[in-house]
Amino acid sequence: MKKENELHRFGLKIIAMTLGFSLVPLILLGLTIYTQFNGTYRAKVEENLRTLVENKRQAIDLFLAERVTQLKNLAYTHSYTRLASQDAVDSLLNLFRTTSRGFIDVGVIDEQGNHTAYSGPYNLAGINYGKEVWFHEVMLRGVYISDVFMGFRDFPHLIIAVLRQEGDRKWILRATIDSDVFESMVRAVRIGRRGDACLVNEAGLLQTRPRFEGDLLGRVDVPVRGALSGVQVEDSGADGERMLVGMTWLKNKKWLLVVREDPSEQLLPLFKAQRSVLVLLGAGVFLILMGTVWIARIMTGQLIVADREKAALDAELLQASKMAALGKLAAGVAHEVNNPLAVIREKAGWMRDLLEEEDVAASENFREMEEAVLGIEAHADRAGNVVQRMLGFARRMEPVREQVDLNSVLTRTLAFLENEARFREIEIVTELDPGLPAIISDTAQLQQVILNILNNAIDAVDKHGTVTVRSFLDSDAGKVVASISDTGSGMTADVAGKIFDPFFSTKKVGEGTGLGLAISYTIIDKLGGSLRVLSEPGRGATFFIELPVTEHVNP
Repeated sequence: MKKENELHRFGLKIIAMTLGFSLVPLILLGLTIYTQFNGTYRAKVEENLRTLVENKRQAIDLFLAERVTQLKNLAYTHSYTRLASQDAVDSLLNLFRTTSRGFIDVGVIDEQGNHTAYSGPYNLAGINYGKEVWFHEVMLRGVYISDVFMGFRDFPHLIIAVLRQEGDRKWILRATIDSDVFESMVRAVRIGRRGDACLVNEAGLLQTRPRFEGDLLGRVDVPVRGALSGVQVEDSGADGERMLVGMTWLKNKKWLLVVREDPSEQLLPLFKAQRSVLVLLGAGVFLILMGTVWIARIMTGQLIVADREKAALDAELLQASKMAALGKLAAGVAHEVNNPLAVIREKAGWMRDLLEEEDVAASENFREMEEAVLGIEAHADRAGNVVQRMLGFARRMEPVREQVDLNSVLTRTLAFLENEARFREIEIVTELDPGLPAIISDTAQLQQVILNILNNAIDAVDKHGTVTVRSFLDSDAGKVVASISDTGSGMTADVAGKIFDPFFSTKKVGEGTGLGLAISYTIIDKLGGSLRVLSEPGRGATFFIELPVTEHVNP
């Protein structure tokens, strides 16, 4: 009791020290998280926007570059004569539409600006583009991507044109791209309820339709001339609300990609996190307090249990040392008893020889003397068998690998308990399979396990009951099985689940240590087998020892 009181006081010290060393760091940690997470998350939001704008710019640039490359490949792999026909441009437009999205029409234009061949939904064949700005740009630069405009089609579109020098002849291969393709690419960038994205040319004209304010080819309030690639924060909107704006120029066309985000939407998780920090601080203090008390109680309880188990283990070790000494003593006594038994057998044999002489055989007491000699020999043999069993049980307990006849081990072990069972009027029934194969195991350790289970069975029956010992082959599992059943009171499922735990015992205090079955379980496991129990209250218990037929001993 004194030791337990000391352990309880130790638990109170643990609670006090844990609270002192944990609450102060927790508060400091909460304040640090509150300030550091604020700056880090704001920087992360800007970085995410910067990455988003850059990725979308690359996608649009790649789209334009692919279309230019397609036109160049066709212009430089086909001659003017071959393409300047209706069938050729019709085939070309079908090819474009099957391999790429966004193409509306395609045409071939000579160096005077005449539309010599055209395929598309509009009536543009024969039109002269000699005075159009884009025509002169193509003739000057070789490749031209226009802004979105209405043109002869009276429909928002843009053109991509490439110049081909074929000997003394110059001609242009031109394709029209639907502006809706850009709108679909830019529209995917929009984030949140108030987020928006658009493309703007150098003149400040919208090349795609914004989500909220403005229309296609309308002006937008963006500082295009001074725009630099990157992310900047500015106040925008009629109400002067702050918006996070990301802007970058395309590389293949002088268009500015503009992405707007509402900081209040993007920073909403930050505001929630800041509120959560305060809640977590309070919850953390509460949990630390409760956890410290709980852990301290567990530790104290475990220490008390460990102290009790240590006391029980010390007693068991003392008992084990006594048993080891008793084993050595039994071995010495057995060897000493063997010598007089050998002399008794020799003298009994000499007396038998004397009785065979004629004058002795004629004696009136010949029959009594013969029966006495037979009795001496029988009891000497019985004493010799007892000595051999003592020697077998007292041998070393390290696992050995030897061929074992399980039936023989069961029979020899039962011989130890015949008198105990007879005294308690307990019937021992054996049903041993004569065809049981031999196994590779350890005879002495098997005998120890079987003896322990048989002792438990006899104790469970107490008096006037039956213990049944069976052996059989489980060919499906490749195992030989020994079962030991009793007609005792049985066990509940809860007790059966703990029966192999160390120090668990159903016997009265002082009658058992709770280590016998735990040790038996460990021994069978090391021998490569398994030990299990089936039991119901009022219907006794059956222990099954299962050992593999194949050679196997765990290290």
